[in-house]
Amino acid sequence: MDATELRGKTPDELRTQLTQLKKEAFNLRFQAATSQLENTARMRQVRRSVARVNTILNEKARGAEAEAK
Repeated sequence: MDATELRGKTPDELRTQLTQLKKEAFNLRFQAATSQLENTARMRQVRRSVARVNTILNEKARGAEAEAK
């Protein structure tokens, strides 16, 4: 998922997306620990997606804060 697509979502949708990504990251870590992980590159993709969603949430929060002033 790219940043432009994420910027079009509401903060609530982003938080839901973040929760799903964190669950997926947990499952991937569990699979890696039990040697059942098939696609090791997916861990990196999910980790970066989590960071991307957090960044956009912070941007939206700063934008809302700036509008309030």
